[in-house]
Amino acid sequence: MGAVREREGPVQKATVDITRLAAMDSREATLLLRNIRDAALRGGRPPLSPRADIGASWQRMLREGVDPDRDRRSGLLSPAELEERRGGSPLAVLLPLLREGLVSMPGAGADAVRHLMVVADADGRVLWREGHPSVLRMADGHGFEPGADWRESTVGTNGVGTALVVRRPVQVHSAEHFVATHHTWTCAGAPITDPRDGRLMGVVDVSGPVTTMHPATLLLVGSVARLAEAELRNRHLAGLARLRAVAAPLLCRVGGRAVAVDRYGWTAAVTGLTPVDRVPLPPSLGAGRVRLPTLGECDVEPLPGGWLVRPLDAADARAGGVAARLVLDVSRPREWTVRVSGAVGCWARELSPRHAELLYALAVRREGRTAAQLAADVFGDRTRTVTVRAEMSRIRRTLGGVLAHRPYRFRDEVEVEVLAPADAGDLLPYSTAPAVVAARRTAGDRAG
Repeated sequence: MGAVREREGPVQKATVDITRLAAMDSREATLLLRNIRDAALRGGRPPLSPRADIGASWQRMLREGVDPDRDRRSGLLSPAELEERRGGSPLAVLLPLLREGLVSMPGAGADAVRHLMVVADADGRVLWREGHPSVLRMADGHGFEPGADWRESTVGTNGVGTALVVRRPVQVHSAEHFVATHHTWTCAGAPITDPRDGRLMGVVDVSGPVTTMHPATLLLVGSVARLAEAELRNRHLAGLARLRAVAAPLLCRVGGRAVAVDRYGWTAAVTGLTPVDRVPLPPSLGAGRVRLPTLGECDVEPLPGGWLVRPLDAADARAGGVAARLVLDVSRPREWTVRVSGAVGCWARELSPRHAELLYALAVRREGRTAAQLAADVFGDRTRTVTVRAEMSRIRRTLGGVLAHRPYRFRDEVEVEVLAPADAGDLLPYSTAPAVVAARRTAGDRAG
């Protein structure tokens, strides 16, 4: 029982502690985790509680009918399909950075580093794989190879697929894997998100035999993923600087009101308008006359690396009236959107995990929430009002026409619809926000 820690409260059981687990003999640790897993699969009382992300993943696998004893694999991508995905992946430019941080651990000889680095796209398809030759051969035997599908729904709880669902770094050791044939492996994966539009690009994962497990691996993988995102952010800022150099002389000649934005809507230069960080753009934008949600009717012209946008009237940034309808779509496990329709037409935006939680909390409490109440809803801590206000400020840059504040709420005249998943347990599965957890529990109680 060395791999445990006590949770607070008199009625809560002890739960697995990954640091203490790493200090145990690998066979003893595997046996302990198997006992926990087997009891959980039988619906019995496990000797210890699994870690929160692991237990939630097991429940998803049970609901989805994944076989816990048999390795199920989907077909590999063809060589042509694999090369096409690699060529179109924004992760390709990050490979040198990922390789430097993860393929060779500092201070270890090449023969001692018995692990591999895997990079998968947002669909869970393995795109690249590098590492120790013996571990690569082991991975081939498990179908952990380029072109393979490593989503949770295909192969069960694992460092690639589970990180895609929970949208945060996750470590899966030995029998924490849902499928028994993966119990000889330990892995740690972290998602990589595009800082330009918040879109999930994929996962970087470090995997190896159970004897290579170390609790610091998760911290390392998470840190390297954040470095990769920082590299993309720097590249984005450099692109904005190039666009600004092109657009500044044009804006001087155009006069009036105009803004130069990149293809993601980020502002490079502006004249005659209140500067904003980002202008919401429709998914497909072309030259000509279009209606934009925050600027009304505009003339749009292409620029190298972006667009020149010129509003046609003198209304403020919310020209065109307040939207009549908002649909918050949280029905899918890894992609959440907000869709707005009204006098200016229709447009949609993909949401970050945090913004999905905040908008969900407001959608189910139409009377409104103060910053302290939202902090309790999302963080379980009423004192985190500064973080809430910062996030709501970012949301209102896009949804200013449908959101009010003091308290934060959707405007009374806006019709709000929430598209929830068919199974309550799949509601924002990554989320530990109290408001979301309570909604899952309530819906589950009703179903029962």
